Amino acid sequence: MNEIDSIEQPEKKGHRWWQKIPLTLQIIIALILAIAVGVALGAGNPSPANEALIKNLAIPAELILKALRALAPPLILVAVLHTFMTANIPGTAGRRLAVLLFTNTTVAIFIGLLVANVLRPGTWGRLSDPGGTGSAQQKFDPWGLIQDAVPKAILEPLVNNNVIQLIVIALSFGIVLRAIKSEMVSQGKNEFKPIEDVIAILFEAVIRILNWVIALVPLAVFGIVSYTVAKEGFEPFISLGAFIIAVLIALALQACYYLSRVRFGSWVKPLNFLRGGSDAFLMAFSTSSSGATMPVTFEVLQDKIGLRESSAALGALVGANFNNDGTALYEAMSALFISQVLGQHLNLGQQLLVVLTSIFASVGAANIPNAGLVTMTLVFTSVGLPTQYIAVLVTVDWFLDRCRTAINVMGDMTVSALLDGKRDRG
Repeated sequence: MNEIDSIEQPEKKGHRWWQKIPLTLQIIIALILAIAVGVALGAGNPSPANEALIKNLAIPAELILKALRALAPPLILVAVLHTFMTANIPGTAGRRLAVLLFTNTTVAIFIGLLVANVLRPGTWGRLSDPGGTGSAQQKFDPWGLIQDAVPKAILEPLVNNNVIQLIVIALSFGIVLRAIKSEMVSQGKNEFKPIEDVIAILFEAVIRILNWVIALVPLAVFGIVSYTVAKEGFEPFISLGAFIIAVLIALALQACYYLSRVRFGSWVKPLNFLRGGSDAFLMAFSTSSSGATMPVTFEVLQDKIGLRESSAALGALVGANFNNDGTALYEAMSALFISQVLGQHLNLGQQLLVVLTSIFASVGAANIPNAGLVTMTLVFTSVGLPTQYIAVLVTVDWFLDRCRTAINVMGDMTVSALLDGKRDRG
């Protein structure tokens, strides 16, 4: 079973009864209870006698999101290293695959930012800005960004949560370790195996700790939603409906982009692409896991769409380890949404920083359970947004996660079709 499924479908044996409830259902239950508690505590007009209690309700969310922030840097580091060490990437086709994946992810993020800036879903409601966590307005300095990308010490990004430095280190070590492995494999040596095994063990260890934290997410949802309803009433959540619509529109535009690429960059007809890939799309939506959908994606690309096995394998099996277009789009939109809800403004420089962070944080994130929730802490931190309100987004994330997973799978299939080329297969 893929790691992504470890939360949604835990092993039943030896678990307590509440651990057998799917995470999605736990979040829905927590949301219902939080609304009831928030209404009981005033629903926007709290009694002064309840102020201390209401303030304490937000503490679980702060602690859980603090744990996520602490886990995110080492998790991204080992995830990128693990992906580079384990993915089987051929030379020329691998370079073309990298270009396609980078292009698709970049387009997805810009689509998300465009829709968020045009529709401005966060202006439909307001949340109070927690003290000391606001986004500082900074002038965009590209040279300063480049200078800051090089850390003073190797471990400094892990301590300071510097996203750009962390990504530079992860990609540098990943590329070098990949090159060393390739050289040793060509020479018939296997001295790289101990390093590969250590990285795999570290990755598994961090994933297990992450699973413990993710299991507490319903508690964070209960705390932040009950706190928000009690303090602000329901007005802040009106904008969540607009946010859902905005994200769905952006994902639909990304799907249109994929279909146009298929139409003009391959021999596959878009209608046949949609019809043949329907099983994979439905599987992705129902499981919320591109990893669990991978075998189905590989099968439909060959049997129903008619791509060559090599093209299907590169897109569905290799590309899936790097492709996270839907999640990157969602994270960029989430950052703008929360800034709008809080009445803040992300200037052009900060939005470009969101783009860079979302692109590079998505590398290897496909192997991380609840990847959007984890890497979102990095995106928010990069532009100084309060991560407390990520818990508010979790209330609708269970649905949007399924939608963006289907888009991730469509992206994998699009890459396969483009790699297959424009030759006529009849």
